[in-house]
Amino acid sequence: MRKASLIAVATLLAAMTGVQTTTAQAQTQAPGSILTLIVGFAAGGSADSIARVVGTRLGEKHQRKVVVENRPGAGANIATKAVIGAAPDGATLLVSTAALAINETLYRNKGFTADELKTIAVVATTPEVFAINPSGSAQSLSDFVAQNKGKEIAFATAGIGTSSHIAAEYFFRELAKTDAKHVPFRGGPDATNAVLGGHVPLVVSSLSGFAAQVAGGQLRGLAVASPQRIAVIGKVPTFSESGYKDFTAQSWVGFFAPSATQSAEIDTLNKQIDDIIREPAIRERLVAIGFDPMNASRQEAEDYFRREIARWRTMVQSLGLTVE
Repeated sequence: MRKASLIAVATLLAAMTGVQTTTAQAQTQAPGSILTLIVGFAAGGSADSIARVVGTRLGEKHQRKVVVENRPGAGANIATKAVIGAAPDGATLLVSTAALAINETLYRNKGFTADELKTIAVVATTPEVFAINPSGSAQSLSDFVAQNKGKEIAFATAGIGTSSHIAAEYFFRELAKTDAKHVPFRGGPDATNAVLGGHVPLVVSSLSGFAAQVAGGQLRGLAVASPQRIAVIGKVPTFSESGYKDFTAQSWVGFFAPSATQSAEIDTLNKQIDDIIREPAIRERLVAIGFDPMNASRQEAEDYFRREIARWRTMVQSLGLTVE
C-alpha cells in the first residue's frame, strides 16, 4: 500500500513538473513578453544585421518585444558569457558568428565552453572579402601582394578570433608567404572606417559587413573567398581567379541559448526563426546584403556548429595562434 502511494506521489510530481515547464514556456513566448538578443559585435556588422532582421519579424509575428543588445569585446566572449549566465528560459539568446566556433580553440582562458550553449539555428553564411581604399593603386589582389612584398601588411578586422582574422592570418602566412599585422576593432564598421580613413591599408570582412560599400565603389574589393563570384559584388574575383587556388573562407550567423534551456523551447524558437528565413522578402533582403540564407532543423544546426568547431580548430592550431 505504501509502495503504491509513493508511486502515485512520484507520478503526480512528474506531471506537475511537466505542467510547470509548459507554463514557463508559454509565459516566455506569450504576446508582450520580452526577447533579448545579445550580439557580441558592434551595430552594423553581420550578426547585428541578422539579429535586427530576424528580431523585427519575431516581434511582428508573435507580438513580442524584441530588444537587440550589442556587447562587443574580447572576441565576442563578453556577450557569450552574458547569455550563458542568463536564465535558461528562452528569453535571452546569443546571436553570434563563426567566432564562437573559433574561440573554442583560440582562447585558453575564456571562462566557458561551447557545451554551455544549445544551438537554436544557423540562418545564413557569408564569404570573407579583402578590400582596400579605392585611392590605392592596387587593382587586384596580386597587385596588392606584389606592392607590399617585403613589408609587414597591416589588416583590419572586426576583432580577434573572427573568421576574418583567422582567414587573413592563414592567407598571408601560408599562401602569400608574407608578414602581416592584425589590427582588431570592436566591429566590422569600425574596421571598414579605418580603411576608408587611410589608417589601415586593408580590411578583411565578411561580405555582409560591407556589401553595399564594395558594390558602390566606396571600397575596392580585391578578392572574395567563395568558390564562385557573388552576384551582389559580381566584379570582384574569387581567390582562385586571383592565383590562390581553392582558398575559401566564410562566416555564418547563428542563434544560441543557455544549455539548461528546455528542449521544447529550443524547438519552438528554431521553427519560428526558420519560418522567418524562408520568407521570400527576408531571403531577398539577406541576399542583397551579402548573405546566403540557410534553413536547418535544430539538430542540423547543432551538427553544423560542431563541424565548424572542428574545422576552425584545425586552422587555428596549424597557425599556432592562442589568446589568453
